[in-house]
Amino acid sequence: MKGFLRMMLSVVITATLACGCSSGPVISPDDVNQADDTLEIGMCFDSFVIERWEKDRDVFVATAAGLGATVNIQNANGNVEKQIEQIKYFIDKKVDCLVIIPVDGSSLKDVVLDAKKAKIPVVCYDRLISNANADLYISFDNERVGQMLGEAIASQGAGNVIMIGGPLTDNNVPMVTAGFTNVMKQNGIDILDTYNCEGWKAEYGSAYVYDHMELVKRADAIMCGNDDIASSVIKALAVGQLAGEIPVVGQDADLPACQHIVQGTQLMTVYKPVGKLAEEAAKLSVELAKGETLDVEGVINDGTNQIPYVAVEPVAVTKDNMDQVIIDGGFHTREDVYLNTVDTTDSQ
Repeated sequence: MKGFLRMMLSVVITATLACGCSSGPVISPDDVNQADDTLEIGMCFDSFVIERWEKDRDVFVATAAGLGATVNIQNANGNVEKQIEQIKYFIDKKVDCLVIIPVDGSSLKDVVLDAKKAKIPVVCYDRLISNANADLYISFDNERVGQMLGEAIASQGAGNVIMIGGPLTDNNVPMVTAGFTNVMKQNGIDILDTYNCEGWKAEYGSAYVYDHMELVKRADAIMCGNDDIASSVIKALAVGQLAGEIPVVGQDADLPACQHIVQGTQLMTVYKPVGKLAEEAAKLSVELAKGETLDVEGVINDGTNQIPYVAVEPVAVTKDNMDQVIIDGGFHTREDVYLNTVDTTDSQ
């Protein structure tokens, strides 16, 4: 019966999310929990605007279920006030662990401290929450991501670059920027301009290109905060007949980005193995929910406190290693990646 209830709860989560995420509770499994004494993890997403979050969600839920925990998913749709309400809901519900992908890592301190007072462990997933003394921060090595973006551009002999990044409310953005700008300095590359897309809205990237076309034409490359922004930038460059002429880099290995890379309109992307991240995060979250002490070597300063930190290593992906990393690794299929081009591997 317990196994059946867990299975039905997972079906409810998946079916509900497939129909779109509401601002209220995705599931209300109180009656199930009474019959099935499993752990419950509350997971708060910033939004599902970024393609990869659905992959993170699915792997996390499946891994947690395999460890005997249910996951209640909330989607803030990019609204920090809504996310605060959702976290308060989880506190009132007395979940066993809170996992948060923050809309704004600097605005959740007080509500996270409330969770801590209620003795609910808190995990910062992918993005750090400042000054909150969370129990774990698990993400990718974001400074290394920035370095990889910079190294790809430097390899092209660029002299000038434009940065079109994500919002500064995302704690990862300054870390990526630091890694990138260090590589620019080391290679004597000038940054012509820096622009940040509020709320990770990709359309702001294309709008920037349209509004600054003369400056863009002076750039030897464009660094984008993620692949969604990169795709938007490439569309704008195509209008100016510059797609493929100005190298563009991004991160996340979204399917459109991988297609652009094999087509030659994007130079590289940084693949972040989200399956590995989500699986490890789920395991550690379950340990915290059980009241166990984490065996984590790394630490990071959240502005006030040193907190446990797990950093997963990213991988730079170009046309040369697309098959090996993305296709052979099962992240995207060959048919999807080469949909709009000739698959030279199959033609040989």
